[in-house]
Amino acid sequence: MSLKETLQKDLIEAMKARNEAGTGAIRMLKTAIMKFETAGEKKVATDEDILQLINKEIKQRKDSIEQFEKGNRPELAAIEKGELAFLQKYMPEQMGEDEIKAIIKEGIATTGASSKADMGKVMGVIMPKVKGKADGGLVNRLVQEMLA
Repeated sequence: MSLKETLQKDLIEAMKARNEAGTGAIRMLKTAIMKFETAGEKKVATDEDILQLINKEIKQRKDSIEQFEKGNRPELAAIEKGELAFLQKYMPEQMGEDEIKAIIKEGIATTGASSKADMGKVMGVIMPKVKGKADGGLVNRLVQEMLA
């Protein structure tokens, strides 16, 4: 079953269960998928495209949570947290710091990087390996630490 079909099935289940966070999250995601498919040339979103859209939605939720908490709006932050938790179940299991560090060491050895000036080379080698499995900000921070 494709991810698109899974989302449709989960939307129906969330609606039947009256799960507002799940229903809202999937509806927003389905809208993002529809925009992706109709923007420019018509195309069908693959599972990889949908995972990228989910990742984008997750980043938006995290940003919204941060902003709502700064603005002292815990009720709105709670809604975003519910949607975030629902969206994260579609993402592949995230890598731990130790796994990421091992990949970074391998990337540094492959590129021969020795300073922060070589960070772009290292990131270019690492990111395809951790795409969707690790937060880009975390990877960036760990690379900076290891090249310092």
